[in-house]
Amino acid sequence: MDGDGLRLDMNGLDYLILALYFVTVLGVGFAARRAIRTSVDFFLSGRSLPAWVTGLAFVSANLGALEIIGMAANGAQYGVMTVHYYWIGAVPAMVFLGIVMMPFYYGSKVRSVPEYLRLRFNRPTHLLNALSFAVAQVLIAGVNLYALALVMQALLGWPLWTAVVVGAAIVLAYITIGGLSGAIYNEVLQFFVILAGLIPVTVIGLVKVGGVNGLMDSVRDSKLGEAGLHAWQDTGSTANPLGAQWLGIVFGLGFVLSFGYWTTNFAEVQRALSAKNMSAARRTPIIAAYPKLFIPLVTVIPGLVALVTVKGLGAESGDLQYNNAIPLLMRDLLPNGVLGVAVTGLLASFMAGMAANVSGFNTVFTYDIWQAYLRPGRSDEYYLRIGRWATVAAVVIGIGTAFIAAGFSNIMNYIQALFSLFNAPLFATFIIGMFWKRMSALAGFWSLLLGTLASLATYLLYKGGVIDFNSDLEESFWGAGIAFVTVAVVAAVLTPLTAAKRDEELRGLVYGMGGVDLKGDVLAGDAVWYRSPVLLGVIAVVLAALFYIPVF
Repeated sequence: MDGDGLRLDMNGLDYLILALYFVTVLGVGFAARRAIRTSVDFFLSGRSLPAWVTGLAFVSANLGALEIIGMAANGAQYGVMTVHYYWIGAVPAMVFLGIVMMPFYYGSKVRSVPEYLRLRFNRPTHLLNALSFAVAQVLIAGVNLYALALVMQALLGWPLWTAVVVGAAIVLAYITIGGLSGAIYNEVLQFFVILAGLIPVTVIGLVKVGGVNGLMDSVRDSKLGEAGLHAWQDTGSTANPLGAQWLGIVFGLGFVLSFGYWTTNFAEVQRALSAKNMSAARRTPIIAAYPKLFIPLVTVIPGLVALVTVKGLGAESGDLQYNNAIPLLMRDLLPNGVLGVAVTGLLASFMAGMAANVSGFNTVFTYDIWQAYLRPGRSDEYYLRIGRWATVAAVVIGIGTAFIAAGFSNIMNYIQALFSLFNAPLFATFIIGMFWKRMSALAGFWSLLLGTLASLATYLLYKGGVIDFNSDLEESFWGAGIAFVTVAVVAAVLTPLTAAKRDEELRGLVYGMGGVDLKGDVLAGDAVWYRSPVLLGVIAVVLAALFYIPVF
């Protein structure tokens, strides 16, 4: 089977399914508009949504280009070791967010993650984080938009520019019209559409290679060999497909990168902040952890199927790049009708990811930059209008950054580099400030700034050939770890030299200081045992550990 030409043989039925989806998405946006009266309605859904809605939106917001295209590419390139991104690189951090950090976010009534930093530290730290977050969101929105355009170009024959503009216009329409509710309800829809698109690829792919045993035999005969079927084997050294040691996986990915992304990335946290009460907010990321446990079945397995069925996969450029693993399988395996559902699911994933970035950007830009520093004290209607214009700006800038993403053959590597630069130092500043009440405001600012610069320096030295890593992903693990250690050292050195904040200023913001009410807004039914965030979280982490046993 060759990889020449990605163009799919779509017929009228397939296009009809695609068109129905786009109409539905816009309809959801218009339906959500009726509930928007204030800026809190637009940016945080009026803090009114049930946990199952915010939980599915939470996981769907992450099911963007990074997840579907990037993880399938990693499955083909690195094999079963890709599951680390789920079972150690996501689930524990999602549970930690729900049990430990959401009480501080939700209880302090902050409207964004940067706003928490303003209360905990000072305005310079707040502004630094708001600006870096805004830049990160438009860069990552560009990744989702580029991947969307790439698929529409390859599968449907649309020119890249046309595909970029059409994809951007649809996301722009439903967020500008429906605000965060429009994004969240569409993300719930997109979650099911994405699965409906990926499950047939996985099932038909497995049938084609002779089931699970046939796939394992084929992987053993591939360039990955036996190592492609194990998660932890040979991680005592770097002689494994990922080129990473267990310490880099556990500390760099499992702790710094993972906790940095899931606990401080406002594009995700925003979904939990829109929940109707504290219990629902805490359960949001934990409910999302359960589908996250099983997503490798529809991303990593198709990647392995592509590795063993698509000859020449892994080229530096052209149709046979790892990024095209899923589109190539769709071309080779799916009949019409099913093909329409799969293409719709793929496009839905990019739109969900981009919508999360855009809705995060418009909130932080409006509240944390425009209102806080440029035009304070205006009316609520004024900020609502600015939020809609910020949405337009984010999409327009995202169109530009889409072409930066075009320079990377594996967009997962690009995304991980962005996470190690933006998220890792932010997480370190957060977690130290949240658990160490003595950490001063000045230490918070300099820790965040120097941690970010340390990660950037590591990346630039690696790209310049000054220091050497086995892979781009190993650089991301180390960059994240170096950023974390830099933040910790700077905080430890500066804090004793600078004044601490008063205890009353830290109440509700620092662990052990009181001021967080977990029960005040509890609803009838929240007290039942199966709604306990701690119980649900412990079960999710135990399952993540058990899932490793068959592929150890």
